[in-house]
Amino acid sequence: MNQIPISYLNSNNGISILAFGDGPMIKVTEDNAIDIIQSFIDRHKDKHIFTCLSYDLKNDIESLESNNRDYTGFPKAILWVPETVVRFDSEKMNFVQGEKNDKTIDFVQNFIEKEIDQNYPPFPYKLSPRTSKENYLKHVKQLQDEIQQGNIYEVNYCQEFFAENVEIKDTLNTYFKLNTITKAPYSSYLNIDDFTLFCGSPESFIRKKENRIYSSPIKGTKKRGKTTEEDEYLKQALLDDPKERSENVMIVDLVRNDLSRIANPGSVKVDELFGIHSFETVHQMISTISCEVPENISFSDILKATFPMGSMTGAPKFSAMQLIEEHEDFKRGIYSGSLGYLQPNGNFDMNVVIRTLIYNNRTKYLSCPVGGAITIKSTPEAEYEECLVKIKGILDQMNA
Repeated sequence: MNQIPISYLNSNNGISILAFGDGPMIKVTEDNAIDIIQSFIDRHKDKHIFTCLSYDLKNDIESLESNNRDYTGFPKAILWVPETVVRFDSEKMNFVQGEKNDKTIDFVQNFIEKEIDQNYPPFPYKLSPRTSKENYLKHVKQLQDEIQQGNIYEVNYCQEFFAENVEIKDTLNTYFKLNTITKAPYSSYLNIDDFTLFCGSPESFIRKKENRIYSSPIKGTKKRGKTTEEDEYLKQALLDDPKERSENVMIVDLVRNDLSRIANPGSVKVDELFGIHSFETVHQMISTISCEVPENISFSDILKATFPMGSMTGAPKFSAMQLIEEHEDFKRGIYSGSLGYLQPNGNFDMNVVIRTLIYNNRTKYLSCPVGGAITIKSTPEAEYEECLVKIKGILDQMNA
């Protein structure tokens, strides 16, 4: 099943998209990546196009560089027109691209059987932090000095957990095991070229429906409680936390500013502010911002205005990205980039690649970066613990 490209975008609410089969594909490494992406989209605009956008596309949007060591080797972008696309809506299955024949039906049935089977393989891998706790705390304090000096207001600082010489033979069942843990609304599985992504993302980067664009940044995290009472207490504590609210509203303002660059005048609005949403392992504070856009706007125009997502950079975005490069010790690649798809009618839906295991099948390298927003109110020790909460919620249960 893993011999051909596969993408599975799973909302965990009965709606999902399965794409598979050879078709036109580009792996973008060149400097003019945004133009190459738009050209590919223009050539295949009557098809469903699946996209993988690396964080390092920032260098083609702004005058920035990514010189940290690249451990995963993911290109700037991969775009692919799958032979077959199947949409699941509750019990209904609809072939929206490609032929419905014995071969494709067999593939889909085998896929569904593996999902139902729940015969999960062992996951005996221990991931180690690339950054020591001492160095992590040192960099957080240095970033707070930058905030104190007025160079930034907030920055998303990340660290990588990794393992080498990892042999994952049944990647699809590994994803299904992760999905039982996270049950996230922007969950996805991608097996393409040398790479497999096991994504349990709860976060939407940007989506377009007709002439309206929506973005739902996440800022603010609390672990789930062991009892109903503790769970409710932690939800309320997240809602009332002045630091978390401050982080969230800064990113809301950043997204409003990004969208205003492409929006019809006066159409930017905040649909939800400080919404508390609960997932299998964490509670999150999520806000949603939207705007109307001109009918003829291109995907690349939207990308230039909004990418990378503010929740994974900080504010102001350009200065935050400069400091991220200076203080982090790995190249993010697809982490804090985006997976999603474009429809023939111009609508699209893109996630934020977080809570994700990134596997290079050729080098046997496994990566799981995590991070959080640093503000002047941050406590370095608490930020470090938040990183551990995010990764332990996944890895402890994957190893169970």
